[in-house]
Amino acid sequence: MKIFKYFALILCLASCAPIYVNYDYEKTTNFNEYKTYNFFSNIESGLNELDEKRLIAALDYKLNEMGLVKTQNASFYIDIKSNEFQEASRNNVGVGVGGGNRGFGGGISVGIPVGQSSINRQITIEFVDENKTGLFWQAISESSFKQNQNPEKREARFKAIVNKVLEGYPPDIK
Repeated sequence: MKIFKYFALILCLASCAPIYVNYDYEKTTNFNEYKTYNFFSNIESGLNELDEKRLIAALDYKLNEMGLVKTQNASFYIDIKSNEFQEASRNNVGVGVGGGNRGFGGGISVGIPVGQSSINRQITIEFVDENKTGLFWQAISESSFKQNQNPEKREARFKAIVNKVLEGYPPDIK
């Protein structure tokens, strides 16, 4: 029974695809000034309407948890952009043919892709202060995306992405 529990744990951890995030920010920004936020009204996220609602709800929850308040007269606004791309398969099988005769040789090698290419989603979240510096913080996340996931798994995935993205806000300025 213990072996089954360990196997289930390993399988669960292996199925969790990593989320990669790159951050950028305006180094002269005083992040302590920003206590209120809102979303741009004309967001063209590239997500379907249901996924956009899930992402915005996850952002609202996490930002409120961090002590930020959503209001009409916000100190900064949030923009979201997203796109999907297909990553080529990284698994290849090499097949080679070679020959040689009296000090001369030659060969041909071909890499044959094995497996399926994966679909990834890149989500860019930008914090913009329209009155002062404009764009002052940006996070670009990249993770795998499965189109046939049920709504609960999609919501959990967006929450995981938001948690990972907002680990870098505010940035540790040294």
